[in-house]
Amino acid sequence: MIAHAAHSKWLRWLPACAMAIASSSCTLLPEKEAITLYTLPAAPIPSQTQSPSTASLVVATPEADRLLDSERIVVAPEPNVINIYGGARWHATAPIMVRERLIKALQQSELFTTVNSDRLPGDLALISELRRFQSEYTQDVTQAVIELDTQLRDPRSNRRLASRQFSATAIAENEEIPSVVAAFGEAGDQLSLAVVEWLAEERDKLVSE
Repeated sequence: MIAHAAHSKWLRWLPACAMAIASSSCTLLPEKEAITLYTLPAAPIPSQTQSPSTASLVVATPEADRLLDSERIVVAPEPNVINIYGGARWHATAPIMVRERLIKALQQSELFTTVNSDRLPGDLALISELRRFQSEYTQDVTQAVIELDTQLRDPRSNRRLASRQFSATAIAENEEIPSVVAAFGEAGDQLSLAVVEWLAEERDKLVSE
């Protein structure tokens, strides 16, 4: 009888214990990390030509490895070490941001009649591979680094017309993420202007042939 009473008392306590555990487990779960989304800053590119071209250009989304082909902001704090910034993401993947930055710069340059993504046909195609899109710590300096291998091709024959590798760096004011993002914007401006100037040279060569 005593055993039965003790058993009944234990059973009465079970629901209360379960509710207490469930309630406490809610408070023990870690809070979801707040994520801030960043866009790639961009400065205007001046017009590069006084003679309008009749050619159109398509800009393909750069190829990239799995780490760069994401919204994560990549940082290399030391050689052979790769990390990502916590609590921050790009608003789009790095290849898409680079593609859109190049399209905008080339449209502003007025080198071609139209500049679009590769979803539309064109007379010329800019194909590329994104090698680096990361911040790096070197000698107590934080800098943004962008490296892009490019090819200018004839879409009809897939013939390579020209190729060049571009690399741009910009030093951040400090290690805080907004400063790092601003440095990415400066590096993107440098790289975009270099690509525009290169395509201006190649366009003039094609016109003279």
